[in-house]
Amino acid sequence: MVKAPIITKIELTEFEYTLNNIAAEGTISIPVYCGGSNLQSRARIVRIFTDHGVSGEYLGGSATEHSAIGMFSNAALGQSAFARERIYNDAKQALRQHARMGMSQVDMALWDLAGKFFDAPVYQLLGEHRTTMPAYASTYCGDRESDGLATAEHYADFAEQCLEMGYKAFKIHPWQDAPIDEHIRLVEAVGERVGGKMDLMLDPFCAIQTFGDAVKLGRACDAYNYYWWEDPMKDGGVSAFAHRKLRELVKTPILQLEHTRGLEPHVDFIVADGTDFVRIDQDYDGGITGVMKIAHASEGFGLDVEPHGPGPTRRHCMAAMRNSNYYELGLVHPKVDPFHAPVYLNYEDRLDSIDDNGEVSVPEGPGFGVELDWDYIEKHQTGRAVFE
Repeated sequence: MVKAPIITKIELTEFEYTLNNIAAEGTISIPVYCGGSNLQSRARIVRIFTDHGVSGEYLGGSATEHSAIGMFSNAALGQSAFARERIYNDAKQALRQHARMGMSQVDMALWDLAGKFFDAPVYQLLGEHRTTMPAYASTYCGDRESDGLATAEHYADFAEQCLEMGYKAFKIHPWQDAPIDEHIRLVEAVGERVGGKMDLMLDPFCAIQTFGDAVKLGRACDAYNYYWWEDPMKDGGVSAFAHRKLRELVKTPILQLEHTRGLEPHVDFIVADGTDFVRIDQDYDGGITGVMKIAHASEGFGLDVEPHGPGPTRRHCMAAMRNSNYYELGLVHPKVDPFHAPVYLNYEDRLDSIDDNGEVSVPEGPGFGVELDWDYIEKHQTGRAVFE
């Protein structure tokens, strides 16, 4: 029997970096292309140390999520580093009034640790299904720059560029403040240009003001056979009843649950007929442990799960799933790089990160198989907290 390493310390590190030609959008402050502007951003890392000398780390999570980790650190310290299921459930209880924030990032650092201990990629520990996954180009939200994503035609041009690069699918993130007619024209322009040549998706990121406008937009997707659409309405994507009604009126499959955290609410939403595809997010849904629970539960209902956002953890989980179609590569733009922290030494999620078949590969090293630039991180460090 393998003697399990014992968790001795949890360390949280925050650092800053600069995004060039990026600004914060005026309504909800999401990053958008803006020539000549620079945006200061921050990223965070969880590191877990053990008495065996092996450690695990995870880059990701918001300041709010990291601020909650101290509330359940006692549930992890002194425990076996392999006791992910026990720690997952204890954290759920400890954070029941705090949206279960923070548990996801700790869980993923524990998976990285386990892979390094056993000298195996995480996807092999989960159960290998494949090693490459089809990717879709997922755009930045629309901007108003003359050389950016300012018009429907600009989006259509970018979709053609992605098609020529080898992408088999393209997802539109439109503008926050556009009238519904402009949203509809965008759906039509991209559909007219590349419809039938690649799968198309639409994500208004909950920007559409009314149910009626959402119906209009969904029917525009119907006309061009969009593969899915998601988060159409200002409800924030959490009303199973509203989305069930929308599904009754719009033929295009809907993808929901980005903004509903955890296994049980996902299953409740499925049972309530509120979605066709099931959105999962390792940072929101309890880490890899939580996401794999949702994937298997959805498989029991005959539904597919689709990971939100890029990153090594998303690739490892997809590589261990049958019921998932596309890896979200983004956010991408014709003029700027994705707005992730530039600290991976051997890994990228850029527009050109796909192979000739439009696919990405799962990292093959131990744990998540990625290496962080700790010289850069420590040089730009803005905060650190330690629990032991």
